Amino acid sequence: MKIRAQAMLFDNDGTLVSSLASVDRCWRQWAEEYGITAEDFARVELHGRPAVEIAADLLPAEIVPEAVARIEKLEVEDVPNGGVQLLPGTRDFLASLPADRWAVVTSATRRLAEARLDAVGILPKTLVSADDITRGKPDPEPYLLAARELGVDPADCVVFEDAPAGLAAGRAAGMITVALTTTHQAHELDADLVVENLSALSALVTAGGVEISVRA
Repeated sequence: MKIRAQAMLFDNDGTLVSSLASVDRCWRQWAEEYGITAEDFARVELHGRPAVEIAADLLPAEIVPEAVARIEKLEVEDVPNGGVQLLPGTRDFLASLPADRWAVVTSATRRLAEARLDAVGILPKTLVSADDITRGKPDPEPYLLAARELGVDPADCVVFEDAPAGLAAGRAAGMITVALTTTHQAHELDADLVVENLSALSALVTAGGVEISVRA
């Protein structure tokens, strides 16, 4: 299978990098600090959603801003403790793409996203974070904003995601979707193409755009 596109839009956590251990560690500490029961915490989907939406599901509205600031602090401070690692294929795949043809689109805050990306030496020219939007994934707003910033029609973009919410956002934006089975099983992911991680893919830059293929 070959996919032709003008721009590539990447989720970060679970797609480019792995931060699952850090997320679990920090959010559990956060939940304990705010007196959230294990039962209530288990009912909330953490992955692929902005922290403000998660906090709003669990806490009274008046303390959500303080709680969001607290989880951001915990996660940023956890980065130097081995809180983030590159996933297979990330560095080589990004290196094969022109800097103005790809963006990172994350549900994390800009401060947290930049801390995690800097820790593994990834410096995107375009970054869309939770701070830039009013509605997070699965709403298409984050991906539509990234396409606009790159100056590319949404129909000519490919979204790379590991989470159902992110894939739903990509589909709603009218984009091609590629799912990575780094955090979910293949049967849980609705996408045009499903692969293990970015090492399964190669990219060929042409005058007409970028051609993405599955490695033999």
